[in-house]
Order: sequence, then structure tokens, then C-alpha cells
Amino acid sequence: MLIGILKETSPGETRVALLPESLKSLRAQGIDIAVETGAGTAAGAADQAYIDAGATITADRNALLASADLLPAVNALDSADQARVKSGAVVIGFLRPLDAPAALTTAIAQGATLFSMELIPRISRAQSMDALSSMATVSGYKAVIMAADRLPRLFPMLMTAAGTIPPARVFVIGAGVAGLQAIATARRLGAVVEAYDVRAAAGEQVRSLGAKFLDVDLGGIATEGGGGYAAELSEEALDRGRDLITKTASHTDVLITTAQVPGRPAPRLIRRDAIEAMRPGSVLVDLAAPAGGNCELTQPGVTQDIGGVTLFAPLNLPAAVPVHASMLYAKNVLNFLGLIVKKGELTIDLADEVLAGACVAHQGKPVNPRVAKLLESVQSTPT
Repeated sequence: MLIGILKETSPGETRVALLPESLKSLRAQGIDIAVETGAGTAAGAADQAYIDAGATITADRNALLASADLLPAVNALDSADQARVKSGAVVIGFLRPLDAPAALTTAIAQGATLFSMELIPRISRAQSMDALSSMATVSGYKAVIMAADRLPRLFPMLMTAAGTIPPARVFVIGAGVAGLQAIATARRLGAVVEAYDVRAAAGEQVRSLGAKFLDVDLGGIATEGGGGYAAELSEEALDRGRDLITKTASHTDVLITTAQVPGRPAPRLIRRDAIEAMRPGSVLVDLAAPAGGNCELTQPGVTQDIGGVTLFAPLNLPAAVPVHASMLYAKNVLNFLGLIVKKGELTIDLADEVLAGACVAHQGKPVNPRVAKLLESVQSTPT
């Protein structure tokens, strides 16, 4: 069996799917590994490190695509690469099957088996494979560092001979993995932190990190969806949260927003008046920008100055920390490979709930019901 590690081609992508230290257990099973030249360079992994780990290096991307039985990747391959994939090959990565299912049709037509890291069930047995949580951890940390760098104030309270400097006030919206990491990082830097999440159950985790949890009475509306994610809320419920956010923004130096619903546009929680209420020099980091953004003024991928308030809308924040982001992702991928690679051979058992949940397509046919429905909708839409 041959595993191919490709150099990522998405603009700004610096991560790599597997690092040299990931290869030991695979090589011990007699698996051959070929790495495209420069695949890990941006993540601190030189070609020679892969060679030392037992892999071969090739500059021929097309030959690698055509010969690899297993292709772990960070992002989905583009259509040209998909057309070159070996029939029956397995592709693993962040494939965005619920956001852009049409972009996977070429690989499905090739008879490839596709596993999407976003679809791995959030169950205890699969925690070590949860790449979404790994990347959210990186994003939450980096968002605070970005904000601290831009903010014209210090984060911690300082008592000096010249007087006392008050601490920065940070407001985090969404207490999932990214939000909790942002809270923890801001607290380490000495900020006073407040947080809001529609899920009242998140309050305990927020308070355990030393932050204040802001609660809103949503009138008994169910706020938690599957897998621990927030559910999609009604406009009435969203408005109650928006009012709280606008009120809190007026005394906030840094606002970090992370609220997302899988497979849906990000909920618009931050109105223009919230930004207008913030003091000049304040910073807003919208981590939901890849899904459209939580702020109604967000332009994904564009940094704006709105009345003296900086609005960051990063599309791929983990790529700004490629060494550790790749280390975490590679470990997630390696743990997932343990389910489909047995004694050096591919063994795909879709009776396994983790594999069944993550599988987008197998042997040329959609497997995930939601993806199959989306593909059917795409195919039936007149061009």
C-alpha cells in the first residue's frame, strides 16, 4: 500500500496532513510513503526529515495522485487533482461536504472513498480524531494574540510608579472549543473576560476558567443541537442575544466571536450598533468568517477599520500557526488511520459508527445521507 502526502495548494495553506514523526507506526506495517517535494516545509518539516523517517520524496504530483492508495490531506483536492486520483483510492481531509458538496463530484465519479474530518462523530471513542476541536483550539488562541497585537492597550492590570493601568476587557461569544481557548488565553494575558453562549450549560465551563458568564432568558427554547453544538435559533431568540451583545460591547476592548452551526451559515449575532458602541481602538475578531461571519459587517477574509474599530475576519487562522496546527492534525489523522489500516492493508468497515459517520462516499456512491441529499439537489438544479 502507498500513502501519498501532498503539498497543499489552497491559497495561504501552510499545514501538512502528516509529519515525519507520524510515519513510524505506518512504516512498521510495511506501508510505503511518498511525499511531494516541499509538502511540510511551511510546517517546519523538511524533505530530509521525511526521508529520514523512511519516506520517498517526489516532485511528480500527478504520478503521486495516480498511484497512491491513501491520500491524507488538509483540504479537499481541486477538481483537476480529483480527476487524477487512482480509482478506489481513499482521500481524508477537511472536505467541506455540507458546505460545498458539488466540489467533490469528480472524486466520487472516480470511485474514490472520501472521509471528511468535519463529520467524525463527537463521541468519546473518537475524541482523539476530532480535528475540528484541534483546529478550534489553535484558532481560539491565535484570535486573542491577534487582538492583543492590534489593541492599543495592555491586557493585564499593571501597578506602576506612574499609576495603575486597568486590565483590558474581553468579551467572547460562543463557549465551544475555540471560545473556551480564547477565554483561557485572554485570562492568562491578564484580561477581565466575559462570555456569552446560548447554551446555559456552557456557563459552568466559562466560570471554571475565571470568566463571567452572561446569561439570557430564552424562554425555554432548546439551544443545543447534535454533537454538543448550538442549535439554530429563531430570530426572536437571536434578538435577545443581540441586545445583550450590543450592551456589553460598549465597555469591551476586544470582542471575539465563534458561534457556528454545522452545515449552516453562521448566525448574525453582532449588529452594526454593537460595533458603533465600541470605543475607538477596540478589536473584533470574527472566527465564524469562513461561514459568513457572526457580524453583519463582516467581509470574510478582509480586515476592516470601522469607525476606529478593527474587524478581523480570518478564513484560515490555524494556518497562521502551522507547526502546532499540523502536529495536532497529524495526530488526529493518524488515529483515524488506525481504524482503516490494519496490518498494512486498507480495511474499511462501514459498520463502525465512526467510519460511517465520517464517510462522504464509498466506491463511487454517496454514503452520508445529508451529503447525498445535497448532491441530489445540486444535480437537479438547472444550469
